[in-house]
Amino acid sequence: MNVAPMRGGTAVQDHVALAEIELCGELIIAASAAAGRLSFDRIDEVLQVADWRERGVPGEAGGRSPRD
Repeated sequence: MNVAPMRGGTAVQDHVALAEIELCGELIIAASAAAGRLSFDRIDEVLQVADWRERGVPGEAGGRSPRD
C-alpha cells in the first residue's frame, strides 16, 4: 500500500484507519450487489463478526458486537 509522504519525507500509516477503510469498502461492495437493504446478519457476515467473536476482540467484552 502506498502512503503519501509527509513533510520531511516521513510516511505515516494508521493501520486501524486503513482497516476501517477496507471494511467500509467491503460494505459498499456488498450494498451495491444487494437488491435492497443489507440485513444485520449480512452486515455481520461482510464484516466477519463471527470470526471476531470466536477469537475475541481486544477491548470488547467477550468480543460481542454492539448489538448484543
